Amino acid sequence: MTDNTPTRCGYVAIVGRPNVGKSTLLNHILGQKLAITSRKPQTTRHNMLGIKTEGDVQAIYVDTPGMHKANDKALNRYMNRTASAALKDVDVVIFVVDRTKWTDEDQLVLERVQYVTGPLIIAVNKTDRMEEKAELIPHLQWLQEQLPNAEVMPISAQQGHNLEALEAQIAKHLPENDHFFPEDQITDRSSRFLAAELVREKIMRQLGAELPYQITVEIEEFKQQGHVLHIHALILVERDGQKKIIIGDKGERIKRIGSEARKDMEVLFDSKVMLNLWVKVKGGWSDDERALRSLGYGDL
Repeated sequence: MTDNTPTRCGYVAIVGRPNVGKSTLLNHILGQKLAITSRKPQTTRHNMLGIKTEGDVQAIYVDTPGMHKANDKALNRYMNRTASAALKDVDVVIFVVDRTKWTDEDQLVLERVQYVTGPLIIAVNKTDRMEEKAELIPHLQWLQEQLPNAEVMPISAQQGHNLEALEAQIAKHLPENDHFFPEDQITDRSSRFLAAELVREKIMRQLGAELPYQITVEIEEFKQQGHVLHIHALILVERDGQKKIIIGDKGERIKRIGSEARKDMEVLFDSKVMLNLWVKVKGGWSDDERALRSLGYGDL
């Protein structure tokens, strides 16, 4: 850091409907896997900070749950409120959309971000998957008309296309500030939280169409003993049938979930990991505000 270059630091909210690539974008910007990803909507349930410090610039990204129309359960309401809250008190907003696909839920997000007074960037994601690039131009123009104050940028979060340009644009908009976090810190979340999220990711990836959305993961033990990190995780479901699906035939599926989660944990925590998983039925937790609070779903 030079004496005459001002340090910049600020918050950047990443918003959009479910499954447009917000968490993938965060992971690629950070250069490591922090946010969990799957092809299922509503994989992200909590806001999480991803912190990137490069020289004089510290950008603090807020990865948010996808804004969606379903508001029938307390968990859905929590996710929508969490995402909307991220629009307040940030310095830059990135609105992620998926190529030329436009849904009612994209429209819902557009209606929220049009009131953002600060810098707004529309990141048009997955453009590398478009066979007819010419189709993109009228859509980019249409997006610009919807949000005249926004900057529109085609990107590919998965391939890393145009992310340097996106980051340069973000850096320009960050205010002059001392850095809020130490240079080597990459998130505000605890290791226990990250461990629970990795188990949930593997469940979501394994279960495909059978996925019970009413699952959550609680870490009951997290302790380092010598060179081994011992983690006990409790998987909560709402019905016996869901428990059977997660355990699988002769326990095969839960073994696979545990093995994949353990590999990721060993990379993330840089330690040998001993992971034990249990599944327990807790009826109605996803629509019980008290249960949600006890499971770490913030203020409802």
